[in-house]
Amino acid sequence: MRKTLFSIVTLATLVSANGGGCTLVQSNDVNVTWKAYKTLAKIGVGGQFTDVKYTPNKKEGKNFTDLLVGSKVSIDLTKIDTKNSGRDKTLVDNFFGKLNGKTIDGTIIAIKRDKNKDGKKVYHGVVDVNITMNSQSVTVPMKYNYKDENFKAKGTIDLFDFSANEALKNINKSCFALHKGKTWNDVSIEFSTTIKATLCNSETKK
Repeated sequence: MRKTLFSIVTLATLVSANGGGCTLVQSNDVNVTWKAYKTLAKIGVGGQFTDVKYTPNKKEGKNFTDLLVGSKVSIDLTKIDTKNSGRDKTLVDNFFGKLNGKTIDGTIIAIKRDKNKDGKKVYHGVVDVNITMNSQSVTVPMKYNYKDENFKAKGTIDLFDFSANEALKNINKSCFALHKGKTWNDVSIEFSTTIKATLCNSETKK
């Protein structure tokens, strides 16, 4: 018990010496996944982009805004993994390959933490990502959560917002039997990255 109290006092002293601040350090790696839907029962089919180039706004910062806003990602449309090589080829040939350009590009433009709960800071909120796909740019709000050094954000895109109607028709035609004539235009997307917190005062994480 005494050892625990000593550790708490020591940490509090270090944080105080650091101006009550916090150092957040992010990795260069970002994992980007999606889930598309087929059939009237809306069965999900998940996949991952395997070639993602991430350019962080900063490697270190005092809060999520400093760290993430301005960060960019560029995703190679031809490098995917759905755990089925045949399906991967079909998607690349008949959907992604029908879009303008060879990448999906994204920029984090804003982040806002949810309101405190019961007087306590929370580590979730909304991050706005400007996504460019098929020569169209749309700002997509994504709900984020930060826990155990893992920053994860989830959202939904509408393929119609990106003028991907023809590509959607093409994949639906190619997979008509498997999809039972229905391929949905809404796609769930998610990205995650590791952010380590050192000597943090929870008041500073936003």
